[in-house]
Amino acid sequence: SGSLGPADLPQNLVLVGLIGLLDPPRQEAVEAVKECHKGGIRVTMITGDHRITAAAIAKMLGIGDGKTAITGTEIEEMNEAALQEAVREVDVFARASPEHKLRLVKAIQANKQIVAMTGDGVNDAPSLKKADIGVAMGITGTDVTKEVSDMIVTDDNYASIVAAVEEGRGIYANILKF
Repeated sequence: SGSLGPADLPQNLVLVGLIGLLDPPRQEAVEAVKECHKGGIRVTMITGDHRITAAAIAKMLGIGDGKTAITGTEIEEMNEAALQEAVREVDVFARASPEHKLRLVKAIQANKQIVAMTGDGVNDAPSLKKADIGVAMGITGTDVTKEVSDMIVTDDNYASIVAAVEEGRGIYANILKF
């Protein structure tokens, strides 16, 4: 009949070992997040990663508590008011789809906050376009993300965004003085 049953499964297997991989955040990214916090910028992580992975990597970056993360499934269950409340408290969002990212940007904006969003894939384009400042990655970023963005980071380094903010604040201060 072609169907498989329990008798067809491999028998007497021996576990040889497990391999774990960690792609830790770059040190300059950790420093850049610290600089953002010092400069009054709140950093939120929105990723497609699993909740546990997202929370752990975010904590390494200095974002969140290492435990709290809201998943895309939970975002789907929230109405707009609940999501607006959640984005005030939570800094890590996991298993997020393009639709979730867009809803998160809108919820943060509804709280009267300015949103700068970074991204590199075609699926980031809607949220980059909706954000007050869309920031595309210049090396890994797709043409679509670069077209809808307000700014392109040519070296794909998060620290470059922080440097641009510092430069912009300096220019703004000089304009006010002038």
